[in-house]
Amino acid sequence: MAESQETLLQKIKEQGDTVRKLKAAKESAEKQKTQKCSYDLEEMDKHLSRFSYLSGYTPSALDLEVLNKLGQDLDLQKYIYIKRWWYHMRSYDESEIKNNPLTCFQNAFTNLQKYNDKSLDDQIKDEVSKLLALKAQLGTEDATPQKFVLKTPKGTRDYNPQQMAIRNNVLQKIITVFKKHGAECIDTPVFELKEVLTGKYGEDSKLIYDLKDQGGEILALRYDLTVPLARYLAMSKINTLKRYHIAKVYRRDNPAMTRGRYREFYQCDFDIAGQYDPMVPDVECLKVVTEILDALDIGKYVLKINHRRLLDGMFEACGVPGDKFRSTCSTVDKLDKSPWEEVRTEMINEKGITPDAADRIGEYVRLNGGIELVDRLLRNEKLTKSKAAVEGLESIKLLLNYCDIVGIKDKILFDLSLARGLDYYTGVIYEAVLTQPIKIGNEEHSVGSIAGGGRYDNLVGMFDSKNKQVPCVGVSIGVERIFSVLESKLAAGDITVRTNEIDVYVASAQKNFLEERMKICAELWNAGIKTEQSYKKNPKMLNQLQHCEENGIPLAVILGESELKRGLVKIRNIATREEQEVLRTNLVEELRTRINGLSIKEMNGSI
Repeated sequence: MAESQETLLQKIKEQGDTVRKLKAAKESAEKQKTQKCSYDLEEMDKHLSRFSYLSGYTPSALDLEVLNKLGQDLDLQKYIYIKRWWYHMRSYDESEIKNNPLTCFQNAFTNLQKYNDKSLDDQIKDEVSKLLALKAQLGTEDATPQKFVLKTPKGTRDYNPQQMAIRNNVLQKIITVFKKHGAECIDTPVFELKEVLTGKYGEDSKLIYDLKDQGGEILALRYDLTVPLARYLAMSKINTLKRYHIAKVYRRDNPAMTRGRYREFYQCDFDIAGQYDPMVPDVECLKVVTEILDALDIGKYVLKINHRRLLDGMFEACGVPGDKFRSTCSTVDKLDKSPWEEVRTEMINEKGITPDAADRIGEYVRLNGGIELVDRLLRNEKLTKSKAAVEGLESIKLLLNYCDIVGIKDKILFDLSLARGLDYYTGVIYEAVLTQPIKIGNEEHSVGSIAGGGRYDNLVGMFDSKNKQVPCVGVSIGVERIFSVLESKLAAGDITVRTNEIDVYVASAQKNFLEERMKICAELWNAGIKTEQSYKKNPKMLNQLQHCEENGIPLAVILGESELKRGLVKIRNIATREEQEVLRTNLVEELRTRINGLSIKEMNGSI
């Protein structure tokens, strides 16, 4: 059997070679359609190699016909025997050839002309059919089944029902806040033209996933949801929009799965586009972040804020060349993960910043506080010489005043170490950070940043043919880190979740009640009540109640012969095990009342 399979594989290989050769011939023929040549030049060269010119080669009318068909753009260096024949033919004039009778070589070229397209198509079709037949025959052999490495790609994962229940619960809370602030939902393609994405992310541009050329377009997977929004606004000629967008993005990064860092992950964005008064939409973005984090109740947090103009002014005051502002900003952005000494070393050795300039930057980036710090910096002699620094400080002061008005001042921290490395930011930038480790089981875990954003006033104009600007500000919620924390709590037994939303389970205590159960299920479904039953005709009562307990179903309708004869059914509270008889005709109304009276924990678990 093994020898038979080996022979079959060899036949498949040979047949595949035949198909490929025919397809190559067709491709070559199509390329030469615009030329006069319609001959297989390689075969012609081999053919002419067998003729000697020492005894004379008298050209015929057929030689002349072939010569004319070959045209003037023939690569003579590639075909040496055609070249010999070519120059031999050029030694005659047309009248000499026409006066000569046809020689014995009159059929020398007749079998060398290429197949026409239709003939090639038919041959390819026939040979492909033979190849498929051989492959089908191989499928009937007792070959060893192919072994697959069953894993998800690096930096990605599957999600089980419990994990998806957590995710959907979190996303629903986030969407509720977005909608409360009037945001509309949009969606964009998962891939964009590569030129749309490149040059927008600074050093992080190296993390963009490139795709192969498809249909003449060079594409890349989206890196975030902000640049696609800017492209959407410019392309659609939209000047004002308050939108939210929840979708997956892709980064060719080194993943850290346990810390919620993936190559494929969700972003939840809220953005306000339009020309408005300074810091009014900006403070609403900060308010949105606080409402979401309060609703999720994941832990104590602080919202760090800074301003790109202030950073530029600070770099200028410290002696950093203007062309190194962005790269220096990317390095400062690493202060939340690396100590100052490492950041300083990178500035000097990799970014070309002088040691004195790096030390001066270090004096500023260690500062944080509130309005009093802003006032102190506005009196700083070095910073006040920079117009950019003064503009940034005055904007921060206005923003802090608005934060006080909307009631979030106690959650805001002005922090000069906050940089956010993305190149498109132009104004205020911010980041939400958990201030305490999260306790999961008996262990404490550091989470870090769980939201970030800022103002980007010039990004839309980069896509507009007339460079028309649409100022924008927005925030992205780091849901993957939030998911990771809640999933860890679930694994440690700190929380429980329901993976379904069934409110009522229709059960029977005796046999032969399937049809009656089905009638009640249909009635409850029609009334909009989430209902389930066993798919067995005569399930055991204990198994039905265990199903309710294991899946967190709060109520059960229990059918019994004696109760139905009296026009009654029982409603059982699964948690308390209390049962009460109600009229069969009042079942829907009774269930609705009880469902409305259930706590959120009884319905959805503890998250």
